[in-house]
Amino acid sequence: MGGATSPAAPCLSVCLLPLLFLFLHGCWSCVAIERERTLAMIKPDGLSGNYTERIKEVILESGFDIVKETAVQLDAERASLFYAEHSGRSFFDSLVKYMTSGPVLVMILERPDAILHWRVLIGPTDARKAKTSHPNSHKSYASFHFSIRAMCGVDSEKNCVHGSDSPQSAAREISFFFGDVRSDTVEHDEL
Repeated sequence: MGGATSPAAPCLSVCLLPLLFLFLHGCWSCVAIERERTLAMIKPDGLSGNYTERIKEVILESGFDIVKETAVQLDAERASLFYAEHSGRSFFDSLVKYMTSGPVLVMILERPDAILHWRVLIGPTDARKAKTSHPNSHKSYASFHFSIRAMCGVDSEKNCVHGSDSPQSAAREISFFFGDVRSDTVEHDEL
């Protein structure tokens, strides 16, 4: 298998280790699972395609808490700043144009290993690849073969959602949209 891991592998460490600890020690108060935050964004095609409620349903049923959310209309300057790491790439201008074509919904998601779980849930960057690797995503998300991008994305640019790819990116992206967010903050703006 060449060292390949299944999508279930991250869940094994997050889900089974606390149960093993409980079995050995006999109390839930001894089990401390650190929660992590990540930034999730529903892009213009996700909002205009009426996928927002379906995506939020998938998020909640996948064990995430939506800590804070807000709808934003990015201008070219803000979109360029957010995607600055891609500024030298051939697709940058097209990406900025697309990201300013309509509002986006940005959310802070929280759960154990939030970054990893959100990245697995959204699937490959290229929605065409996601549709091949996760063909039943339009039917059900109750399997390891589900991808939000396969459900509602079009290609590698119009892929419906964004997710932070590291703890450093998550901190930067959350700060970009929400500033300094306390750990007990829960707010939801209306679209």
